[in-house]
Amino acid sequence: MTIKKAAVIGAGVMGSGIAAHIANAGIPVYLLDIVPQAVKDNGGDRSVVAKTAIEKMLKTDPAPFMHKKAARLVTPGNIEDDLEKLADVDWIVEAVLENPKIKHDLYQKLDKVRKDGSIVSSNTSTIPLSILLDGQSERFASDFCITHFFNPPRYMRLLEVVKGPKTRSDAFETVSAFCDKVLGKGVVECKDTPGFIANRIGTYFMAVAVNEAMDGGLTVEEADAITSRPMGIPKTGTFGLIDLVGLDLMPLISKSLLSTLPADDDYRRIHRESPVIAKMIADGYTGRKGKGGFYRQTKTADGRRIKEALDLSTGAYRASEKASLASASAKGLKALVETNDKGGEYAWRVLSQALSYAADLVPQIAEQITAVDEAMRLGYNWKAGPFELIDQLGTGWFAEKLKAEGKQVPHMVEVAAGRPFYKVEGAKLLFLGTDGEYAEVRRAEGVLLLTDIKRGSKPVARNGSASLWDIGDGVLCLEFTSKMNALDADIMAMIRKAMGIIGDGKSGSYKALVVHNEAANFSVGANLGLALFAINIGLWPQIEASIADGQQTYKALKYAPFPTVSAPTGMALGGGCEMLLHSSAVQAHAETYTGLVEVGVGVLPGWGGSKEMVIRHLANKRRPGGPMPALSAAFEAISTAKVAKSAFEAQDMLILRPTDGITFNKDRLLADAKAKALELAANYTPPQEPEIRLPGPAAATAFSMAVEGFAGQGKATKHDVVVSNAVGFVLSGGNTDITQVMTEDDLLTLEREGFLALTKTSGTINRIEHMLETGKPLRN
Repeated sequence: MTIKKAAVIGAGVMGSGIAAHIANAGIPVYLLDIVPQAVKDNGGDRSVVAKTAIEKMLKTDPAPFMHKKAARLVTPGNIEDDLEKLADVDWIVEAVLENPKIKHDLYQKLDKVRKDGSIVSSNTSTIPLSILLDGQSERFASDFCITHFFNPPRYMRLLEVVKGPKTRSDAFETVSAFCDKVLGKGVVECKDTPGFIANRIGTYFMAVAVNEAMDGGLTVEEADAITSRPMGIPKTGTFGLIDLVGLDLMPLISKSLLSTLPADDDYRRIHRESPVIAKMIADGYTGRKGKGGFYRQTKTADGRRIKEALDLSTGAYRASEKASLASASAKGLKALVETNDKGGEYAWRVLSQALSYAADLVPQIAEQITAVDEAMRLGYNWKAGPFELIDQLGTGWFAEKLKAEGKQVPHMVEVAAGRPFYKVEGAKLLFLGTDGEYAEVRRAEGVLLLTDIKRGSKPVARNGSASLWDIGDGVLCLEFTSKMNALDADIMAMIRKAMGIIGDGKSGSYKALVVHNEAANFSVGANLGLALFAINIGLWPQIEASIADGQQTYKALKYAPFPTVSAPTGMALGGGCEMLLHSSAVQAHAETYTGLVEVGVGVLPGWGGSKEMVIRHLANKRRPGGPMPALSAAFEAISTAKVAKSAFEAQDMLILRPTDGITFNKDRLLADAKAKALELAANYTPPQEPEIRLPGPAAATAFSMAVEGFAGQGKATKHDVVVSNAVGFVLSGGNTDITQVMTEDDLLTLEREGFLALTKTSGTINRIEHMLETGKPLRN
């Protein structure tokens, strides 16, 4: 069975977000909700709830839709008038209130109208499948499962799936494969237990972290400084995370868990009602969505905004202070818990309980430890799951420390008996099973990870900022390894090394190149620190040589006799974006955020980005006649540092071509890029260098007048004008006219000269310094 059309019942935050993400993948979806009583009484639009949800999503930031056109695939309706439309739907997702009676009544209505073989799933986060199926037909039970999305559905990768004893295996496999390959989710199969995996462990962890902070006399800043990066947990920390999800949500989750957890579950021991938190909720301090939470922003008498934090002992707010704990700077998890300060002691109290709890839940909540670790990485953005964290401490060390404190050693730690939960043998990653034996970690078909390749091989070449890996079938992979994957001379050298190794792509061992890495961001652009150092000591010849080196390297790659496929995810900014522009093709992760952002640091795209945007916009068959509309579009994108917020938006900006691919599942990106590279290599011919005709000074003047207008309205700063005029001069072709034919090298020369001139201005130097110091652009 193939899922070609879907429906979501319930247009709340989760339901509407699920519908939006199904539409992101190009699948038509109905979004249905109730008819409000006021509409029944007074008339009006009976589908107003679903329509309002769609309108709200189009204005929400971060956006549930990857592109506004995806909203056209969502058809609003209501459950009184439109249920019959579900007769041609392949998958129905229920996302209504967490009330079994409401769900039961809805299921019986759905069962009457849905077609045979259609799949129904619930997005419940708390109610066991056995309860959901109470009173339902055998037909319904065979087609039913749980698909628990995490919020927001577009951005959170985890999808917990649960099947019942009566669920058809083909129905479960169909929806699991669809969510993996089409929606891009990390699908983790859970057992039918309260809270499933991630929320069961995550809720326990947060409760322990809050309790121990209060009992140990830590401030919220100190607790968050420990339960964040030192543990490999997102930088919000515990109290910051609760502010993000909402304080009022926590009692609801606790109530649901307490109603279904076993009588001897340890969550019952650590659960407590906090008068401080109860008062916060009652007073409207529910987190970021309310008046504030454990943190809040307030205005001083002179209009300044300051951050305040809650005093956990008094419940009063005070000025927030940065935590000063030696333990927060400890290198490694074991060093953290062994640091002799209140932060180190706090870390151990939290981890000893939370990791023990997780280690005692296998095989109750999942068949293997791998599912638990995967769920916490994808659902809570932990860098390592609970069993991986125990490995960092050492299973033997962890057991002995628990014994020394008179605490029970968890079941799976006893099974480990001093052995690690994960180990590497040859090229294989093994995990410890519940039977005490090791088994290989298996990837799903179509998944290719650079991590696995690196584990079992040595690089073809390596330097301080990049490596080349053989990924099989005659394809090389270029991996950036510098800090933040910032581009530098070593990366340019490795690109040239790759070209030398591949040669003509026919007579040697290799025939294609893929550019990919598994960091959070593909590349944030050029190394600004090196650039500022060179500027400060006046190394102008070296700066010009560095610009020319990047230009010629990228150009050589563009016209190489073999194909290059870039496979980005996360940010691909500045020089990273220019890498995409010079590739033969791009296979982008759907969540790719790319753009030429150089004006933010006072320069212009200098490694061929300006040149490529000119070429692409002039070649755009959908543009209006004449060169100015094309150049204006390129000018707007560069001068405003516009960044695409998805791969689909990158296609609108012409950074990606219509023929470039988009992959939803990050784990499948490298395999898709490799397949595209092999497809191109089969009969590859490099592109022909275009003839470029540009209007010259007349266009530059038009751009300058537009920028001056923005400056007059207060929308452009003094240095914005300087930088934008430099951009306009390059894009217009300098001192050319429309009758002259320009080459790519002519435009590269203009780029290089414009870039170099800007680096000699105080405004640009100030922008670079400010970016390095604060990570934010300077508006000077």
